[in-house]
Formats: sequence, C-alpha cells, structure tokens
Amino acid sequence: MCGIAGIFGQSYSSEPLAEQVKRMTQTLSHRGPDDRGFWINKDHTLAFGHRRLSILDLSKAGHQPMESSCGRFVMTFNGEIYNHLNIRKELELKHGSILWRGTSDTETVVEGFSKWGIDQTLEKMVGMFAMAVWDKSKERLYLARDRIGEKPLYFGWSNGNFIFGSELKAIKSSPGFNNEIDKDSLNLYLRHCYIPSPRSIYKDIYKLQPGFILDLSLKDTSSSPDHNFLSSQINFRQYWSLKDKVEESRQNLITDEQEALDLLEDALRQSIELQSIADVPLGCFLSGGIDSSLIVSLMQSSSKSPVHSYSIGFNEAHYNEAIYAKEVAEHLGTKHTELYVSANDALSIVPKLPTLYDEPFADSSQIPTYLVSKMARDHVTVALSGDAGDELFGGYNRYLRAPSLWKIISVCPPSLRPMLSKAINLFPSSTLNQLGNIIPGNYKTSFLGNKLHRFADRLESVVLKDDLYFSLVSEWNNPQNIVLDSKEPMSFLRDKSLWPEIDSFEERMMFLDTMTYLPDDILVKVDRASMGVSLETRAPFLDHRVVELATRIPIDMKIKNGKGKQILRKILYKYVPKELIERPKQGFSIPLGEWLRDPLKDWSESLLSETRLKDEGFFDASFVREKWKDHLDGKGNLGLGLWSILMFQAWLESQE
Repeated sequence: MCGIAGIFGQSYSSEPLAEQVKRMTQTLSHRGPDDRGFWINKDHTLAFGHRRLSILDLSKAGHQPMESSCGRFVMTFNGEIYNHLNIRKELELKHGSILWRGTSDTETVVEGFSKWGIDQTLEKMVGMFAMAVWDKSKERLYLARDRIGEKPLYFGWSNGNFIFGSELKAIKSSPGFNNEIDKDSLNLYLRHCYIPSPRSIYKDIYKLQPGFILDLSLKDTSSSPDHNFLSSQINFRQYWSLKDKVEESRQNLITDEQEALDLLEDALRQSIELQSIADVPLGCFLSGGIDSSLIVSLMQSSSKSPVHSYSIGFNEAHYNEAIYAKEVAEHLGTKHTELYVSANDALSIVPKLPTLYDEPFADSSQIPTYLVSKMARDHVTVALSGDAGDELFGGYNRYLRAPSLWKIISVCPPSLRPMLSKAINLFPSSTLNQLGNIIPGNYKTSFLGNKLHRFADRLESVVLKDDLYFSLVSEWNNPQNIVLDSKEPMSFLRDKSLWPEIDSFEERMMFLDTMTYLPDDILVKVDRASMGVSLETRAPFLDHRVVELATRIPIDMKIKNGKGKQILRKILYKYVPKELIERPKQGFSIPLGEWLRDPLKDWSESLLSETRLKDEGFFDASFVREKWKDHLDGKGNLGLGLWSILMFQAWLESQE
C-alpha cells in the first residue's frame, strides 16, 4: 500500500518542480514508510511522487514511479491487484515471453497498459487501487480509481496547476495552495457526517469517484471547471457501474437458495485466498459479528496454521464486543490478540483526528478503528476485514426499520401529517423523555421525546419512501439553517437519474449505501485509520465479483423474519455455533454522548464558545449553543450531531 501525489501544469513557483513534488509526497510518509520515488517529464510540466509500503516484491524491482518496458507509460500506483499473477500469465500467453524485472503487481499493471491499453487492463484487474498514469505518446495524464472506492484519490486545481494526491495533506502542501473552504460542502457534511464524492471541503478540489477514469492534457490544467465538472471539458468515463450491474441482475437472479449459498461461499473463499497473498505478515480483524466472523472462519478453514485475529475491547459493557470476538476465536482456534482500552486511551486519539482524516469527518467509530489498527500493526502489515457485508447483504437496522416506519407514516394522509407533527412538538422533549423512563416493562424507552420529535420532523418532510431513507441517513435535517451563507448542493442521494430501476425499497437503500456511505464513510474511516499506522487493510466482500454476485441474490435471501444477512448467517453457521453470533447488532461505537458531558466537556466548550463561533463565521452560533446546552442538561443525546460540528471545529483549528 502506498501514497501518491503529483503536479501537472505550468508551475508559477520559483521552487524547482522536483522539490515541490517531494514536499507533497513527504506528507504521505505514513502511507509508505519503506521507500520513496519521483519522476519528472522532460518538459518539466508533470511530476509524480510515490511513497511505498512494501507488500509484494520487497526488492527494489517494485520501486515507483515505474515505466513500462516499452517506455510509453509511467505510473504511480497505490493499491493491490490480487489477480496480477493471472494477468501475467495472460499477457505471456497472448504476447509471448516477457522479461519481468520483478514480481510486483505494479509491473504487471504497467505492462498491461503497454499491451492492452488502460481501459482493457482496468477491466481485467481484481483489487483496490488509485493511480496516475502518463501516456508519453498521447501526452495525456490519466487518473483511475477502483470500482468501489477502497483507495482514495483527490484532485483539483490550485495556483494555476492541476494537482492530485492520496490525501488532502499532499494537496495542501502544493505550491501556493490557498483554496477556500466550500460552505456548500460543509452543508452536506453536517447532513451526513462526511463529505460525499465528488466534493471535498475545499473549492476546486474533488474526489475521483469509484469506477471512474479521468484524463486530461496540459491545456486542461490552466483553469478549474465549476462543480458541474463531470459534464465539463474534462474527460471522465466510467469503466464499471454498479447501477448497470444491479439492472442487469434483474434478468439473472439466482432463485435456488442452495445454489446461491454455494456460489457465495465459493466466491468469498476465492476472494480470501487471493487477498491472503502477501510477502509480509498477515492477520484479520475480528469483532465477533457476522461479517468478520465469516471472513475469519473461511480463512481458518483453509489455513494449516492458526490465523492471527485482533479485536479491541472497552470496559463499558454496553460498547464492548471483545468478549464475543474471543468466544468466536476460541471456537475457530485462531491465534487471538485483544486489547482493552480505557476512556483515556480512546480520548488520547481525539487530538490526532483532524490530521489523520485531513478533512472534516465525524464517524465516531474512527477512534476504535484507529486503536485496533494500531494494535494489529504491532504484529502484522496486512489485515483482512469484514467491511461491506452490511451494504451488500442487508445488515443495517435501517433496512428493517424503514419499511415498518413507512407503514406507520403512510397510514396518515399527507394533508394531516403537518398537523400531527405540530401536535407532537407541543410537548417538550424533556417531558416526553421523563415519560419514556417511567413506562413499565418492555415499553420503557430512553430519550422517548427526542425520538418522537425526530419522528415529527419526518412526518413533515417525508412524502415518498425514498424521503424516509434520506432522513434516516441525515444527522441534521436542515443544515442550511446551521451553516451560514450556504445552500445544499445536489448529491447522488438526491439525483434519482443515477439510481437503478428496482422496486424493492430495501434493495434501493442498499444500493445507495454502497454508492455513498460505504466509500465516503466506512472505507475512508478504515483507510485513514489503518494507513495512519502503516497497516494495509483488505476487504474480501469488495472483490467486484462478490459484489456482482450479491446483486443477483434476491432480497428474501438477505432479509427475512426481521433479520438481515440471512445468507451470510447460513454459511457462517457451518463453522460457528449459532448461539455465539445471535445477539442484537451493536456496531463499532463508543460512549460519545457521555464523553462529551464529562471528559471531553472542556475541549468541546472551547471549540463551541459563542465568541469563537461568531468570529469564524461558519455556523449559527445561537443554534449550536442551544443544542450544546440541551445535551449537557440531558434533554437529549445529541452527541452524534454535536460531534460533526466539533470535528469541523477541531479540523479548522488544525489549519491555523
């Protein structure tokens, strides 16, 4: 795994181009501590930089940037191509013997470009990647990103140059960078707790969307397009589309459950086998949940020695899954390592978050993800994870809650919903919270008032089923009332022309999560946390062949009898007893609300001071102060919403 960076354009800096790209690349040393390299074209208009974490071919033969043997292509590459040995065999079969310099996947890819071209080679690749490629013959720069978005790639325009990098810190260290904070992106961030692709927190800086190729010439680098750049003069094309795969799958659904079980288990086993190839120590994350337990079970069933598994635990019982992970590990016979951390251990990570994530990011499970990555890195260089099982196989609670909630909302005629909403809001949330605490038996409900008020908000805003989903993935429903001088821009979740035509509400939600929440939240969280400690993570569920197979499995094999991931459960129970797995879904969370009221109170108060908020001019200070007071007074658990504001404030402070 690596970090890449580059500059393309007529640089106006007095500093030599080589020094500029070295400075950009140095900011990514955590992504690649083992080696560094640079390449500059003969016209001094293009510079590539690379930092290497050696995983395959630890020798100098894997050094980057790398040129093809024919001399036409130069590439700087971040990722792993799991089937590259098969690609080598195909190259030799079709084009004769090739004098390979080493055994790295980088060399395989760049030689593929030489023989087949960029698009055809990308279609053959199984893996995760972000890359920049220079075609000397056409004098064009190409950027490409993997199909699902496992590896990050930012690009944009600043100070007359086109710049790109694995992380924003490389972009920000480019010569003369002074791009403004984009308040419209901040608006989206408050809604979702992450900034959706293709936007970033800065104007004129973007994320390359998964499955896309960008290419441009020198004349395209002089000025940036507006936010409609996807339809501008810059050439974008999509080499893989989940929307197309979902629509195609409607004609090829697997109707026999046993066939689906056999195909899926075989596909996962093949994916794990490929992703277990490494020239360095390898292990796996184990939370004790369905997804990671299945990955570890299949790994262990194919291994002659105990698999190394890792989990992290908290002393707060409600947030601790380590006990379940240990039980699964003992049953499977893995070599298990667990680390229990205190609140102070977790809180010590908070100051690192703005630099680690580089732009505002507010998924609070970023903290335990960093801690488990740091612990695993003491033992291994590569770790497999169970990420994407929820999105592909119906694991999130909202897939169960939303249809039920819609039944309740749809009973009320649209004309009466605003009246009912106002009636609920007549009762203070604090009063309703007290009522929820004194209701006897199973009907007792924590923060009943906050939940009812949120339901009341949905009654007013929800007209269609898809509106309900949108409200469920929104932390703040009206971010334009919080972010000053902003408007909420169009995003993938609002542009239905980008969605497949499928009738199932649950499958539509799963598609939207796979296109947005997965690459822009889950995979960002894992990439930055793991690469922050120079650990490579791999996700077997994200082999695109597994993803495509998942689209062919009917929804009733995924969600049934009020439970998701049914097909994964049936495979898992061949290896792990049902009683070790069946329990309410917790998620990888921390006691955030409690921490903000106690150990993080002073830190939060400093970031949310009224004077500071007014001077900075990003948020409505009175609104933020009111919500902060409500949280401190126990009128509601507003921890997640406040965390999004705090993470922006902490990030902003880190820019000074």
